[in-house]
Amino acid sequence: MIDIYAAEGTFGDPHALAVELATELKAIERVPDIPMFRENTAAFVHQIAPGSFANVDGEGGHVRVQVLTNAGALDREQQLAVVERFTQLVADAAGDPALARRTWVLLTEAAEGGWGLWGHAHTNAELVQAARDEIGRLSAGA
Repeated sequence: MIDIYAAEGTFGDPHALAVELATELKAIERVPDIPMFRENTAAFVHQIAPGSFANVDGEGGHVRVQVLTNAGALDREQQLAVVERFTQLVADAAGDPALARRTWVLLTEAAEGGWGLWGHAHTNAELVQAARDEIGRLSAGA
């Protein structure tokens, strides 16, 4: 799950940015291209009133991107890739290269057993098994 917080009007096409970030996260995580991951890797663009946030110097115009994954989903290489790619995609979507210096990307992990999907709080092992089961169902139906 991805949450992007930015002042209203920062992005010309928030929907396109949401799709692009979700697609990029799925690629970086290297998960199979199955409905389970396509339907449950999503981004939400929260547009907030300009002037309703500031750093300690009173400056606004920042973007906060929070990426929530299941515990251990991203190794160090993937963490670096998410931060680098998301920062660039946000700046590109805003048409403001300088926004890269004002974009914060926060990587957060759900606690083991805290990834709720289909009405169940999944452990990592259960998520892996659910993906394997779906791949098996898809293969059997092909």
